[in-house]
Amino acid sequence: MEPFIRHTGIVAPFDRTNVDTDLIIPKQFLKSVQRSGFGVNLFDQLRYLDEGQPGMDVATRRLNPDFVLNQPRYQNATILLTRANFGCGSSREHAPWALLDFGFKVILAPSFADIFFNNCFKNGILPITLPDQEIDRLFTEVAGNEGFTMEVDLEGEQLTTSMGKTLTFSVEPYRKHCLLQGLDDIGLTLQRAEHIRAYEERRRRECPWLFQDLNSA
Repeated sequence: MEPFIRHTGIVAPFDRTNVDTDLIIPKQFLKSVQRSGFGVNLFDQLRYLDEGQPGMDVATRRLNPDFVLNQPRYQNATILLTRANFGCGSSREHAPWALLDFGFKVILAPSFADIFFNNCFKNGILPITLPDQEIDRLFTEVAGNEGFTMEVDLEGEQLTTSMGKTLTFSVEPYRKHCLLQGLDDIGLTLQRAEHIRAYEERRRRECPWLFQDLNSA
C-alpha cells in the first residue's frame, strides 16, 4: 500500500445519501479477489446506459452523459464529495478497491458506514467526515467553480480548497499512522517478521514432532 501524506486533486460532487456498496460496485462484478480492474465498473448502473455484465468491452458501452463522473469538468477527479452514510449495505471490500482503481484517494462525507470506513483505511483511501454545513458549502463551491481542487494534508489534518478556505479534520492516531506509513494488515504483520521467524524456529526445536510432515514433504 502506498503511503498517504498529502494529496491535491479535482473534487467531484456525488450528491446522494445512503450510497450502498452494490451501487458502488454491483455484485455481478465480484469475480476476483485481485484489487485491480474494478474501476471501469465503479457506479456501473449510473455511469452507463446499458446493463453491465462481466467481460463486456466498456469501450463499446454507452455512457450516461448526465452522470457526474462522465462530465468533462470532473474528468481525472481524485476526491469524491458525497453525502451521509456513504458505503452502507454489504461489507464487500471490492467497494474501496473500485474507488481506488478508478483514481479516488479521498472521500468527503458527513458520515460513513462503519465497515466501509474501516476498509478504506486498509486500502489506502482517506475517508474524511465533515459537518453537514461544511459539506453543503463545498457542494455549492464545487458547482460554482469549474476545476475546483483541494489539497489534503493528512499529517496536519487540514484541507485547503482552491478558493483559499481551510478546514480541519481528525483521524484516529492508529489509522493515521498506518496511512502515513503505507501499512495495510499484511504490512503491519510483516513488521514483526523477525519475531515470527524466531518463534517458529524455537517451536521447531522444542516440539520437532509437530514438523515431521513438513520436513518430509
